[in-house]
Amino acid sequence: MLMVRACRYALVVSVETLLVMLFALPRLRSCNALKALALRALGARVGRRPVFYPGVWIVPGRSLTVGDDVDFALGVLVTTAGGVEIGDRVLIGYRTQILSTNHVIPPLPDKVFSSGHVGRRVTIGADVWIGANCIVLPGVVIGTGAIVAAGSVVTKDVPADAIVGGNPARLIRMRT
Repeated sequence: MLMVRACRYALVVSVETLLVMLFALPRLRSCNALKALALRALGARVGRRPVFYPGVWIVPGRSLTVGDDVDFALGVLVTTAGGVEIGDRVLIGYRTQILSTNHVIPPLPDKVFSSGHVGRRVTIGADVWIGANCIVLPGVVIGTGAIVAAGSVVTKDVPADAIVGGNPARLIRMRT
């Protein structure tokens, strides 16, 4: 049993190391094709012409659907274990985090460290612009055509064509 755990751990670390090296490559078309291929090998569905700037981190890859012409800017982090669906023509700004899992908050006297995780699907519609340094929390739906202002923390669903911002993100106005 110990040997199985050690082999599994070594495999996970090896895959992570390869992904870090791969996603450090520039956003050249050929490099983006390799990055998309790696995500597909991990179980993701990736559309045509994705753009991955260097430093993007998408893990574990499964339960991810990415539409056509999606742009992941420098330093974007996406956790996919809870499920993430991203529509066509989505811009995801620098250092944005899209989180589909979170820790379970255990009742006392149980410890947080060993309480496990819970996943909730994140859905981002088509033609969405998520500004830099945003955080999208598990279970959120961002409607088609919405804009999320830089630095926002999205804790609740965002209607289609809405412009939201702040912490927590609130409606600023509707697009006209």
